[in-house]
Amino acid sequence: MRHLESLFMGELIGYARVSSKGQNLQSQIDALTDAGVQQEHLYCEKVSGTTRAGRTELEDLLSRGIRKGDTVVCVRLDRLARSTRDLLQIAETLEDKGVHLRCLEQPIDTTTPEGRLFFTMLAAFGQFETEIRKERQREGIEAAKARGPQSPFKGRPASIDAQKIALLHQQGMTPTEIAKELGIARSSVYRLFSKRGAAPKTTQYAR
Repeated sequence: MRHLESLFMGELIGYARVSSKGQNLQSQIDALTDAGVQQEHLYCEKVSGTTRAGRTELEDLLSRGIRKGDTVVCVRLDRLARSTRDLLQIAETLEDKGVHLRCLEQPIDTTTPEGRLFFTMLAAFGQFETEIRKERQREGIEAAKARGPQSPFKGRPASIDAQKIALLHQQGMTPTEIAKELGIARSSVYRLFSKRGAAPKTTQYAR
């Protein structure tokens, strides 16, 4: 049962996840409680996979565990979502319910203008990622036709992860640094920004 004042101020709702039964949730739980999450507002599970299938604690949190004004707290984005599409769906649910998101080990807090900007960028990058995937598929088909049926497949180009690019950019990295970090062409990073009308940082912030 929530206290009366929490109905107006909002609660901190914690979510923790590990991918296998052999991993320990305790470090995430400790970080969440240190950040102010109460034990009764913790949702924890051991589930692997790249989709939300089988993540009953997360579904319970999103459907019944949050109210307008609450803030969902996780240690890192990859504990909450396993793909850009997954993250966008979760972010949309939180926004529709008037709920914020905060990541303890990443500069993401949607109670701030910077945090809200991150999700605006992520939505645009998610669409770009879809376009890139389709383009790679077309290029792969054309390359396979050019090599002929007997030619060996020579490997795929490095995958462009829009979520990682958005996060690294939010952390202050330049397109050159992002490209080096992810092992992709710098032109791919610039193209991502230009297609969405965003101006990338060209100098690194002081740390």
